[in-house]
Amino acid sequence: MPGPTADLFAEDALRQPAGREQIGEQSYVLRGYALPWVERLLPELRRVLAQSPFRQMVTPGGFTMSAALSSCGDLGWTTDSSGYRYTPLDPRSQQPWPRMPGVLRELAVLAAAEAGFLDFTPDACLINRYVPGAKMSLHQDKNERRYSEPVVSLSLGLPAVFLFGGHARSDKTRKVSLFHGDVVVWGGVDRLRFHGVMPIKDGVHPVMGPQRINLTLRTAG
Repeated sequence: MPGPTADLFAEDALRQPAGREQIGEQSYVLRGYALPWVERLLPELRRVLAQSPFRQMVTPGGFTMSAALSSCGDLGWTTDSSGYRYTPLDPRSQQPWPRMPGVLRELAVLAAAEAGFLDFTPDACLINRYVPGAKMSLHQDKNERRYSEPVVSLSLGLPAVFLFGGHARSDKTRKVSLFHGDVVVWGGVDRLRFHGVMPIKDGVHPVMGPQRINLTLRTAG
């Protein structure tokens, strides 16, 4: 991950937080919300990934996911032939997942409140790395024990097209363009909506390089 410099941040410095865009009854995109936090967040992200590097996980059906994954927090999400689940240990190292950075937790709690969800208490952060061509199929976030808390999703790096569907896989999806620093929050009646990511297009972001990193915070336990 390239290190931040004044020149690298020039492009994103031109983008200022642009308010709240509603994409569902209780779902919002907070445009550029994380930009003021990025310089503090990236060193913490590097620390997390040094302890639990990205890896390609395999679904219970034997499909290797195109997005590479890691986690931080009290619980981390994992998948293998045994199924989808949260675990307190990184299955690669058999050590606890890295602690969730305080700056990341604070950002997520404030973003959730901005979207109308007060007292968000995330204990898990799933970190996905998308290189050009990588995608995420439509799915629901339903491995968590409580659906009363929202999902907070932060985009860094290359642009992505977020697919936001309904409560059935066959429902029509809305295409939402996401950029570096955007935060998506969904919960309440929208908590179990299907969602995914279209294949990432070729490109090189001036801060993050040829990749998109997505941090998704949830209350899993």
